[in-house]
This record gives sequence, structure tokens and C-alpha cells, in this order.
Amino acid sequence: MAGKIDSGQLVTVQPTGEHELKVGTIVLCKVGRAQYLHLIKAIRGQQYQIGNNRGGINGWITRKAIYGVVTEIV
Repeated sequence: MAGKIDSGQLVTVQPTGEHELKVGTIVLCKVGRAQYLHLIKAIRGQQYQIGNNRGGINGWITRKAIYGVVTEIV
């Protein structure tokens, strides 16, 4: 399965603000010391499970670790 965003592809990211975070939303988030674009795979209360489009799961984060929402893929 191909990714939704290819490496090097341009995207528009807007601050999380009042965006509704739901399963399938692509977010810019902090994992460890790095920032990544990930899909929200599940929501459990105030926690969001993030992963990739190929079935990988990276773990659970809080909204504080989500910096923005992808609004456009060029």
C-alpha cells in the first residue's frame, strides 16, 4: 500500500486550534525528539493513537504533542 504523502511532497499544515481531531486525520506531531506526519488511528479519551498508512502503529500521544493538522497535500 502506498503512503498518502510521499517523502519530499509539499503539504500545508495549520495549527491544531479548533480543528476536530478524528480517526484518519493527518497530523504533525512530536514523537521522541523528532516531528512527523502521522495518521490518527484511534482515539481513547484525550489520547490519540498515531501510525502510518501502511498499518504501522507508533503509539499513543496527547493533544499537547500534536502541533498541526494537514489541510492540503500538493
